[in-house]
Amino acid sequence: MNVEISIASETRSDTAAVGHLVFEGLVPVTSGIEVDPVLCEMRSFAGKPGEYVLETGQGQLRALVGAGEMDSFGTKALRRAAATFARAVSSCKSACLDLTGLPENGPSVAPAIQAVVEGIGGSTYQFGRYRSSEKPRALGSVALVVKEADTVAAAEGLARGLAIARAVDVARDLVNTPAADMTPSRLAEVASEVAQEAGLSITVLDEEQARAERLGGLLGVARGSAEPPRLIKLSYEPAQSQGAAVPTVALVGKGITFDSGGLSLKSGEGMMAMKDDMSGAAVVIAVLGACKAAGVNVRVVGIAPCTENMPSGTATKPGDVLTTRNGKTIEVLNTDAEGRLVLADGLALAVEEAPDAIVDLATLTGACVVALGAEVAGVMGNDSRLIGAVESAAERAGEPVWHLPLPQSYKKLHESNIADMKNIGRPGGPGALLAGLILEEFVGDRPWAHLDIAGPANTDEDAFDQRKGATGFGVRTVLELLSSYEAIGAPADHAADGSVR
Repeated sequence: MNVEISIASETRSDTAAVGHLVFEGLVPVTSGIEVDPVLCEMRSFAGKPGEYVLETGQGQLRALVGAGEMDSFGTKALRRAAATFARAVSSCKSACLDLTGLPENGPSVAPAIQAVVEGIGGSTYQFGRYRSSEKPRALGSVALVVKEADTVAAAEGLARGLAIARAVDVARDLVNTPAADMTPSRLAEVASEVAQEAGLSITVLDEEQARAERLGGLLGVARGSAEPPRLIKLSYEPAQSQGAAVPTVALVGKGITFDSGGLSLKSGEGMMAMKDDMSGAAVVIAVLGACKAAGVNVRVVGIAPCTENMPSGTATKPGDVLTTRNGKTIEVLNTDAEGRLVLADGLALAVEEAPDAIVDLATLTGACVVALGAEVAGVMGNDSRLIGAVESAAERAGEPVWHLPLPQSYKKLHESNIADMKNIGRPGGPGALLAGLILEEFVGDRPWAHLDIAGPANTDEDAFDQRKGATGFGVRTVLELLSSYEAIGAPADHAADGSVR
């Protein structure tokens, strides 16, 4: 976090700027705030999301920030308004944001403050490690002003918001770091640092240990790289359990620190952003590191199979067959469909933890980007209740997902002539769904949800709480899911054709 955020019960006169939220139609969120309609018209300010207008007077800058429509006001609007406010006053050293008039039909105080903190944290994120010089942001502190009676609840929201915002920053930093510096070995070192700081247990398997553990998918992808692979396993135990039985959720993240496509080489343009192919692993590491601070009360196991996917004389060749952790074999017909190979081992290991639910995250398919664009993740799985829980968590977290089916009739598309399955289907087929169906082969009867984050893991533009580059997409959703988790318990609910209802 680049900005210090605190709670106050009154607007401070010694701050350089004060912000007020304004609904569309120029209706202030807080009563008693005057809005100059002439100035707003001159500045094309109507209270819409992303809009703001600045006024000067009495030695203090005043920022009116669009909060959107009154009827749809919620945490998403607050997150966006807070991000807009932080950008509007970025040249000021200190600022206050007046939140004393939040409407009663909106979110309660704690989640409202949490959303505001996430918005400010996201919009002020910087990654300047590789710049020879960069002008630092002036904004150093923001006080969130609430009613005196709301300060306790606001402090709770502040603490949770800071924990989540910091976790998002961790994921962004990991993904933004160039592949030459964020190798599988370095990613494992960072995970160890996170584990030490957060009180997690960690196991890291090197190449020889991975071979002893029969991680054929991971080793097959790693075969072409000079960088040795790593398998990272993080475990979080909630303090409240004290030996009592608590649900276990396993998280699995794809950790391809650079994806050249292997011998099925990508184009030069297609490789440009491929340092982000470890976004799923970054989310898993960041989430595990934030579990304690976010108050997660379930046991969480995080597994990240990490490697580069490179071409060389030792690389896996199209037509080779790999044997995965659970004994199933995969014919590799395209080495650029490597994520499902490493996830096969990761999911098989997750099953061995006997979890109540498994959630995996991966920048898995370009087909999902074609289907849903750059802002929406695809969610698939074998259990309607878990998928519903993921969708609800994503809605609260402000990270859009869309449920895609896994028609069991499509399984024939990955049938192999010589192995249990092949890693691709026919060109032009349902690529995202086929990848999901392949992953389903490795989760057994455990409730499982798969998040294909290939689209929203990275962005080319600044918008609200997003900055160009890695977004940390998935951190907020997974932490929200874990914080509100209730064991699934019963068998998966399938429709007649095998797809999830």
